[in-house]
Amino acid sequence: MRRGDILDGNYKQYEDVAEFLKVLAHPVRLCIVKNLLGKGSCNVTYMHSCLGMPQSTISQHLQKLKSVGIIKGERNGLEIVYEVVDERAEKIIQALI
Repeated sequence: MRRGDILDGNYKQYEDVAEFLKVLAHPVRLCIVKNLLGKGSCNVTYMHSCLGMPQSTISQHLQKLKSVGIIKGERNGLEIVYEVVDERAEKIIQALI
């Protein structure tokens, strides 16, 4: 059996998936994604009232989720409304929680 028969050598794909999972694998971010999936979309003020942590902390977690494309934010006047846009995250949440 040749090495190519087992490993495809596409490490970039695995790096991207590993980074996606690392970002998602945090209790606060899992909670944010789960609640966004249930609610559809919401802003940081709403998340602040639900999670009971500083808005700056929530914003940092949202930025990490945005950085790998799990969520997106859309400006609506002075607020930004966030929603989950990556179906993989939804499937993972459904499977785990």
